[in-house]
Amino acid sequence: MKKVSVLIVLLIALNGFSQEKLSLEQCYTLAESNFPLAKQKKLLTTQSELDLEVIKTGKLPKLDFLAQASYQSDVIELPFSNPESTISPPNKDQYRATISVNQLIYDGGFINASLAEKSASQKTQQKQVEVNLYQLKEQVNQFYFSTLLLHKKIALLAAKKTQLETTLKEVKSGIKYGMLLPNSDSVLEAELLKIDQQLIETDLNKTSLMKTLSMLIGVPVSQNITLENPEINIDFKTDIERPELDLFQLQKEKVAASEQLINKKNSPKLSGFATGGYGNPGLNMLDNSFQTYYIAGIKLNWNVFDWNSTKKQRESLLMNKEIIDSEQEVFELNTAMELTQQQSEIKKISAFIESDEKIIALRKKILETSGSQLKNGVITSSAYVTELTNLYEAENNLSTHHIQLQFAKANYNITKGF
Repeated sequence: MKKVSVLIVLLIALNGFSQEKLSLEQCYTLAESNFPLAKQKKLLTTQSELDLEVIKTGKLPKLDFLAQASYQSDVIELPFSNPESTISPPNKDQYRATISVNQLIYDGGFINASLAEKSASQKTQQKQVEVNLYQLKEQVNQFYFSTLLLHKKIALLAAKKTQLETTLKEVKSGIKYGMLLPNSDSVLEAELLKIDQQLIETDLNKTSLMKTLSMLIGVPVSQNITLENPEINIDFKTDIERPELDLFQLQKEKVAASEQLINKKNSPKLSGFATGGYGNPGLNMLDNSFQTYYIAGIKLNWNVFDWNSTKKQRESLLMNKEIIDSEQEVFELNTAMELTQQQSEIKKISAFIESDEKIIALRKKILETSGSQLKNGVITSSAYVTELTNLYEAENNLSTHHIQLQFAKANYNITKGF
């Protein structure tokens, strides 16, 4: 069912590409699905299944076949001679073929403990891969919002260029009819060339970022694709829900499973065995002929004393658990501090946006006055370009702060976990 859900998400994402749009959520999904590290999840699952099957074979009967031919320099002989005895010493050349069957009857729960420990280990490894893939979201944010910033900058530069071109036509007309001094248009033309340079540079930087983003999400991203400008909501009150917390819990469960395995390691083990054979000699060493034979029985194996090895292993696991607890505390503390800094950043950028809007309103009034003064020859073209540039910078600041705000919110959600 999970595979079907992932497939649906990918189809929706690819459908978005056909519509020449790409969202931040689609980038998250594609990065987690197509990044080379994602292949490890399937590999770990397959590996775990194989390991579990190997462990389960411990409950199955063991079948061994042995064939042996030997020659020995001496054999057993009676210490006395009796002319009437028909007993002859064994041959120096001996032959044997046996089939042995061993069946575990009771192992004190060792195999089940081994299965539980292996399963806990597999879950921990899978969660570690998930944690590593989750951290890709920070990289996605970096490239996604950096590309958005350049896209907005290109749009503002294009708007500035359009306005300059309109003003240049008016200035040329003023020069033609003697209303403005000659060369008043030179400053505007120079500024247009400068804008063209900025557009080329910004477009190349955007192309580079798009290629990097494409490599990260594993899907070709064309220049025609529009990155959606997300509106991200945040909640300062919710608790941290990072996958790392689940990883810490799984690591503790693995320690507990390892402890159970250690406890079962020295449990008594009862097994049955049977051996059938054909050889010369058989079980009767004094009969020099080929004969069949068999042996059957039960065997108890119990390691009563292991020189405190089990105790020391338990102590080591206890230390390991304390290390995990310490790492979790450090992670939660660092995350809390990072969230505090990000909250402050979000509030700061929000305040900047309010100021930007007021500055833009004032700059528009100033530019409108400057445009009228330029047409009437009251100010020079340089003075007009200065005011136009001031307005452009104010609008660029507002656009940048809007994207930075969404970028900060996206990072906040990733830091908290969502």
